[in-house]
Amino acid sequence: MTTRIERLVTSGQFSLDGGTWDVDNNVWLVGDDHEVVVIDAAHDADAIAEAVGDRRLTAIVCTHAHNDHIDAAPALAERTGATIWLHPDDLSLWKQTHPDRDPDAHLLDGQVIEAAGADLRVLHTPGHAPGAVCLYDPGLATVFTGDTLFKGGPGATGRSFSHFPTIVDSIRDRLLTLPPETKVLTGHGDGTTIGAEAPHLQEWIARGH
Repeated sequence: MTTRIERLVTSGQFSLDGGTWDVDNNVWLVGDDHEVVVIDAAHDADAIAEAVGDRRLTAIVCTHAHNDHIDAAPALAERTGATIWLHPDDLSLWKQTHPDRDPDAHLLDGQVIEAAGADLRVLHTPGHAPGAVCLYDPGLATVFTGDTLFKGGPGATGRSFSHFPTIVDSIRDRLLTLPPETKVLTGHGDGTTIGAEAPHLQEWIARGH
């Protein structure tokens, strides 16, 4: 059975530091006809469950714990029995959204999440959030970057728990070292490739945000 990647776009709000913004999020489903993993259960558990269909949802992997990426995770887990995975450095952010429900398991750098022929290797990439991770599958030639790397540059670092020099280090050392043809599938908006973004690192550093 061929492993495939599906994108679902859900809409809701992102809230942090007293502000709230309307956002569209990419929810990624990686799997086959029988088994699937969800990356970032954003906003709409019903829509995500519909996209999963009758497949077995084995894991809900959180690239980081900003509310717009995790708000539907507990409801989806309750419906499906899936395990919620989060890097422990983002627990304090998680608690802002879900004070009474902990993630089920901790993501660790170098760990591999397996599903339906996919091998999603965890890359700890702090900066946008302390526990931000990317998920790299060499067989799919794809990295899921959450809000760490976008088409056109790094994710935002202007709010609490974020740090621009740290995200630049993460991108330079953990992402731009991947093969240039690697597809970059992001937490919001359109994807890109490592090769398309790598030449612009010094521009981002000069811009400083």
